[in-house]
Amino acid sequence: MAAASGTVRLQRCVVSPAGRHSASLIFLHGSGDSGKGLRRWIKEVLNHDFAFQHIKVIYPTAPRRPYTPMKGGLSNVWFDRFKISNDCPEHLESIDVMCEVLTDLIDDEVKSGIKKNRILIGGFSMGGCMAMHLAYRNHQDVAGVFALSSFLNKSSVVYQGVQKSDGVLPELFQCHGTADELVLHAWAEETNSALKSLGVSTKFHSFPGLHHELSKGELEKLKSWILTKLPGETRRQNE
Repeated sequence: MAAASGTVRLQRCVVSPAGRHSASLIFLHGSGDSGKGLRRWIKEVLNHDFAFQHIKVIYPTAPRRPYTPMKGGLSNVWFDRFKISNDCPEHLESIDVMCEVLTDLIDDEVKSGIKKNRILIGGFSMGGCMAMHLAYRNHQDVAGVFALSSFLNKSSVVYQGVQKSDGVLPELFQCHGTADELVLHAWAEETNSALKSLGVSTKFHSFPGLHHELSKGELEKLKSWILTKLPGETRRQNE
């Protein structure tokens, strides 16, 4: 993949805040999807946009690249995987390239006047995994990280990055369906436990009977958590 920082500008679908923009949320889609596709899916689940008074929501689209689980077929994926399992090596070369590309997107928000501690990063499935790599290895000063139906490999370098930290790490918010057959609930629990043991503050919500999908309940919980991490101006002044 001929992608390096500065050579790839990701397509983005943006939901602008209703009022003054004082915070940003980067929401990464799962494998094979797109920013527009994720926005549309969330809108179908909620019957309205995932929107805020003061937070800009950014849905970037991953570049197309060969994806090993699809036998090398092209797909919109954040990185390659040797297989969909928590018990195999990570494809670090492709993960690291995408960390650089997504850093450009974070930098764009900072240049527009948004402080790093007013930026949240998260995603669904592969997008959640990408968000954890991006935040815990490269941007430990963001407001928080969320991962829906996501996991880290058992030997993930994310754990090494967290161990080397000597500062306060961003909180992790996770949701996962107990009936998920693609990304097992146990993998998400292991990820949560491992990060918690390394000093990451975590919130984990299980959804009985939920498969590898989004639900209204988890999106509503996510929205409440987002507002605790990125409160509006009035609430911040009162704190």
